Amino acid sequence: MGTALEPIELPDWAWERAEVRQALRARDMGAVFRHVQQYAGASQARIATAAGMTQARVNEIINGRREVSRLDVYERIANGLRMPDDARHLLGLAAGRERRAGGPAFDLAAFPEVVRVYGAQHSAAEEIQQQAREASELDVLAVRGLGLIGLNDSLLRACLPREQGGRGLRIRVALLDPDGDALARRAAEIGESTESLAGGVRLTEARLRELAGAGDIGVWRYRMLPTWRVIRTDSTMFVGAFDTGWEGHESAMYKVMATPHGPLFRGFRRMFEAVIDGAQRTV
Repeated sequence: MGTALEPIELPDWAWERAEVRQALRARDMGAVFRHVQQYAGASQARIATAAGMTQARVNEIINGRREVSRLDVYERIANGLRMPDDARHLLGLAAGRERRAGGPAFDLAAFPEVVRVYGAQHSAAEEIQQQAREASELDVLAVRGLGLIGLNDSLLRACLPREQGGRGLRIRVALLDPDGDALARRAAEIGESTESLAGGVRLTEARLRELAGAGDIGVWRYRMLPTWRVIRTDSTMFVGAFDTGWEGHESAMYKVMATPHGPLFRGFRRMFEAVIDGAQRTV
């Protein structure tokens, strides 16, 4: 436990946590302070010193007896907690001074949506599964989807509801049409037979159909040549790419999080909606 004068440093992953980001969006400083206590081990005295408040005031905010409403107080808290620019933006503040000096008042580069990069899917597997278990919405854009959702030991299978009355999770899965020309092109790109690739798509559809009675599950067939591989859990996406010679799980994977003005999350989500709008629903 540090002294009251010791600066507070939260690890980067703490600012990426969904509950922290939700507290910042809601300007719920009591929740923010509680997360600072949890993830930085900071006492009320340390938080008070960092934010330029009394310990009694911090205690009132944490326990819901007082709210923060003044912009200058939000700014003081953000500076004292050394919030990264993306966290500041969720709170409605501009970038830190060191980022603003000599630059525009608003710079998208100061609010990165890509918060982590993984060398391949297996490196991100644990985090993807954790996000999926806590999500209320799950979108998947894949080719055949066997490694993601179609088999008992696939990445997301254990996260899906298996019986009637399970947790409310809306699942939408877009797979490459096994009867379309794009599938034959994709099979040639990865050196696989059309029959094998098409069989994988149909197997994933069949395995998801088995779960259709347990929750809100939909499967669509799209007909364009696949480019992006997307897993979305609420306000977080994991994005990879399909290219000649490698499959989606071999691609580097980007963790993209929704921000108020960032284009990447919105663009990929809009793309997914467009894909299923033009696709045929099979489950």
